[in-house]
Amino acid sequence: MDTINGVQLKKMFEGGLNALGVNRQAIDELNVFPVPDGDTGTNMYLTYSSAIKLVNEANSDDMSDISLAFSKGAFNGARGNSGVITSQILKGFATALNAKTEMSAKDLANAMKSGTEIAYSAVKKPQEGTILTVIRVMSETAQKAARTRNVTVVSLLEKVIESGKEILAKTPEMLPVLAKAGVVDAGGTGILIVFEGFLAALTDTEVRVIETKSQKDSDGSALPQNQGKAANMSLDNDYENITFYYCTEFFVAHLNRTTTSIEVDKFRDYLCTIGDCVLVIADTDRIKVHVHTNQPNLALGRALQLGELVNLKIENMMEQHRQIYGEQPEPEEELDEPSEFAMVAIAAGDGITQIFKDLLVKEIVEGGQTMNPSVYDILNAINKSNSDHVFVLPNNSNIILAANQAKDLTDKDVRVIPTTNIPEGISAALVMNPELSAEENELNMLKAAKNVKSAEVTHAVRNTRINGFNVKEGDIIGIANKKIIAKSASINEATVQTVGKIIGRCEMLTLYYGEGVTEDEAMNLVERISQKYPDIEVAAYYGGQQHYYYVISAE
Repeated sequence: MDTINGVQLKKMFEGGLNALGVNRQAIDELNVFPVPDGDTGTNMYLTYSSAIKLVNEANSDDMSDISLAFSKGAFNGARGNSGVITSQILKGFATALNAKTEMSAKDLANAMKSGTEIAYSAVKKPQEGTILTVIRVMSETAQKAARTRNVTVVSLLEKVIESGKEILAKTPEMLPVLAKAGVVDAGGTGILIVFEGFLAALTDTEVRVIETKSQKDSDGSALPQNQGKAANMSLDNDYENITFYYCTEFFVAHLNRTTTSIEVDKFRDYLCTIGDCVLVIADTDRIKVHVHTNQPNLALGRALQLGELVNLKIENMMEQHRQIYGEQPEPEEELDEPSEFAMVAIAAGDGITQIFKDLLVKEIVEGGQTMNPSVYDILNAINKSNSDHVFVLPNNSNIILAANQAKDLTDKDVRVIPTTNIPEGISAALVMNPELSAEENELNMLKAAKNVKSAEVTHAVRNTRINGFNVKEGDIIGIANKKIIAKSASINEATVQTVGKIIGRCEMLTLYYGEGVTEDEAMNLVERISQKYPDIEVAAYYGGQQHYYYVISAE
């Protein structure tokens, strides 16, 4: 197979989804900490699913259409650091395959190089031993292989996968935290699995299935090979849940002299802020545009800055749907009342969500450690807030990158307060004052977030030795600053130990209790801690968060 066409490229991309689908749980379990909320595999799978969904909606066998839809779908659905980086890798693919009708081994190597460069540029401080290292080494191998005689797409993929396995095995040597946990990098595993899916699809062979811990503990059987495909069955177009009404298509012709590739990229990114299903395909003398949006006038107005508009077609997809099914139009969703300032917070747990609402957070994006929201989810909340100045509280280190990506896609004044946990987010929200300027509020919120100490109490999901603790599956552990600081067989004992490690000179201690803890149990624990530390004000509130018995805040 010297080259592949658009149909084969689509099959190859679907193979990547299938591979992630059958291995997402195993990738999730490659978590440095033995906690029950590893999410790298899930984030990459959902990011990739969004890409395939848009490819299916594009309904084209043209390689340029497929690659651009794939890239844009991944970007819209990117979740967590691993998902955002994956989306950038796929954006590089689209850039390299634009205007191609077939992909040779050399084209694939160039696409991998482009994806690697864009992914590295998306991270301010790239760290080796991660997904970036794995894709870089695989890309370098592809470049070398592409220069050899008689190389094909298949033979290049075989060499790339082999080098990926070798560098993945070395990631614990680059990141001591991986070595201590006894795991390889989860994101690197995910991107390697994607390429294995590419090869399996092109050669009609079975996808490698990584055995999960739960499978080892049962009968050792692997997940069925069609699980990834079954999961993809829900990706069909769903007009009942449509968000953007107007399918807008046109060409930009007679381009202005100032219309460069950079301006085209900016135009494409802008369309993502006002709609979805975005395709912007640039040729030498014209640009093909497709977008689903509620504001086609904005799409047309921005396009006029690039050149003249021809072959315009705008269709109301909801009206088409009503004509087919005889449905009555539903009332449009109302935006929040306009305001100068607004806060957007990412939160999980109905108690935590209510606390943020009580603090006048305007939009809540459901998500957290187990389920990171996508760039599009955060962008949608920013736009829905209907405010000039928006403060975003990610409340998780794995969501900050996606929040910053969303920030870059809107014309609003968005300030991402890099909160890494719920206590930091609550402290930041408490000091937001609409009487102050945006700059003053940003400084106050940053300061408040830094002044709070936090910890979590959960249970271990595997045996390990880390931070001087011999942890067994089922042990209750306390975690702070990405380190295990307490261990016990009892939730209360582990919580008391954890409090003792972080309390310092704090004046107030707050416990947010989640699943597995009753109100009476939480109040009894408050009484016990109050007796031990009589000079500290101790309180407990219902959080409702999954996996973590307590989230602790010390101020």
